[in-house]
Amino acid sequence: MRPFHGRIGKGLLGQQGPAHDGLGIAIGRMAGLKTAIVTKRQSDTVAVRMRDLKVDYVYQGQHYKMRAVQEICTKEGITLDEVAYVGDDVIDLPVMNHVGLAIAVANARPQVKQMAHWTTTNLPGHGAGRDAIEFILEAQGKLAPAMANYLDEANEGKIADIGQGGM
Repeated sequence: MRPFHGRIGKGLLGQQGPAHDGLGIAIGRMAGLKTAIVTKRQSDTVAVRMRDLKVDYVYQGQHYKMRAVQEICTKEGITLDEVAYVGDDVIDLPVMNHVGLAIAVANARPQVKQMAHWTTTNLPGHGAGRDAIEFILEAQGKLAPAMANYLDEANEGKIADIGQGGM
């Protein structure tokens, strides 16, 4: 693991995942985080789930992920130093080497964990995304207010964390 010396980013990029991670995305969105999924996979299921979660950017079929990340940075008017990226395999290393906060999931390849500033306790699809979002929000001092916002009955219509499906 390499030490983290930069700013904690305005966004989170990485792998997709179900329930706990979905709720984390909803909480992060309420706190102002922008989210993106950049994956080598092509899946209608992923596209529907990310739409339901209101993920800001979804890039599928990306072998060289840096292109998608740079495009997102351009669209958002941010630098790579302002990006947090969650990865698990060697395909993620080029991006992890250039972002402000590189996060490895608990079962990531050893090379990925070595490149990471921080490693989640949970596995992808079992809370790793949520771990990353809560880590970022805690460091920004936004986790408690974001949780309170999420639990506020007045915000019920603004929250999507279990999916609409539409199928």
